[in-house]
Amino acid sequence: MKKGKLYLIPNVLAEGTGQEIISPQVKEVISHTTYFLAENLRTARRYISSLRLGLTIEELQFEVLDKKTKATQMPQLLQPIFDGHDMGIISEAGCPGIADPGAVAVAFAHQKNIQVVPLSGPSSMFMALMGAGFNGQSFTFHGYLPIDKKARVQAIKSLESESSQYRRTQLFMETPFRNNHLLEDLKTHLHPNTKLCIAKNLTAKDEFIQTKTIAEWRKVKIDLHKIPTVFVLDTNY
Repeated sequence: MKKGKLYLIPNVLAEGTGQEIISPQVKEVISHTTYFLAENLRTARRYISSLRLGLTIEELQFEVLDKKTKATQMPQLLQPIFDGHDMGIISEAGCPGIADPGAVAVAFAHQKNIQVVPLSGPSSMFMALMGAGFNGQSFTFHGYLPIDKKARVQAIKSLESESSQYRRTQLFMETPFRNNHLLEDLKTHLHPNTKLCIAKNLTAKDEFIQTKTIAEWRKVKIDLHKIPTVFVLDTNY
């Protein structure tokens, strides 16, 4: 029996933007797919419903693929593909496999010669990098910085040092309710001339992307509490 394909399906970054942001190609794939792996089943169902594709959500099959999912579970989770059905992986937000647990399924698919089809869509990391005005030839995404304040401050200094040494743009995030604490640490511990781009609520109507030096950010009041934000750092003065 011919195997199905594994589609990597991008999700929206901001609610209510699916009709404008998600491409016809992605909508077409979803329209013809019954089996899905998703980081959050409720979010995935709501996302598909928002696209208004005429699908009956109750007829679709969803299984959880999150950070707790183990590689040993892949044969069972991807069984529909071996039965000849296409499957889709839906991230909580943005693109599967980028700061996302979908990579474990993709790795298994390659081991089993299953065709992997990544679909283009919004990625907060790449959109922030595009909008920052920094070096796009050499960059690193570090994910979430440490929760412990001492370790976080050390990480911030290391990012700045690495950026200076290798002329490399640094991207990182924080859990939204800790954004303001991270920003204060950045303003306190980075060199005044270091540049920082703050990219928040990407693709939303109140999207904000702005690059300033740390000295300039120290004079600005901005509230990032509970707002999805990507921070981009560069020392190329």
